Amino acid sequence: MAATGTSRSRTSVAAEDYLEKIEQLIARKGYARVVDIAAELKISQASVTAMVQKLDAEGFVKYEKYRGMVLTSSGLEVARRIAHRHALLTEFLHAIGVTDEKVIYDDVEGMEHHISPETFRAIEALTRYLERNPSVVAKAAAAARTEK
Repeated sequence: MAATGTSRSRTSVAAEDYLEKIEQLIARKGYARVVDIAAELKISQASVTAMVQKLDAEGFVKYEKYRGMVLTSSGLEVARRIAHRHALLTEFLHAIGVTDEKVIYDDVEGMEHHISPETFRAIEALTRYLERNPSVVAKAAAAARTEK
């Protein structure tokens, strides 16, 4: 899946986080409810309800009070784009030798919403190159160890 900027201009960082979480919950549990999202994101149910209602009004989810929600095709597109960015950026950090999983998670959370499509495509190409050429990573790691 290629990263594009088409939906980014219409969604906020918070909306993207919600859509990604809703998609994860549906994949894992078969459904997503306000209470589940609130627990996963560690925020109040009232905040989740307000955002879900906004996402419903914007056409990203279909929400029924007390019943939960489903992603629309637009919501699913955004959720999958963000999940792809998250996975690729995680792969990239692993490929360049970052090993601390908390650092990787925190860095990816900071980058995934703020990276331009052009930069993302470049990172994606570099990650695929590094996967095909592990000797490059080994040389870079050796050079980094000698510079300490």
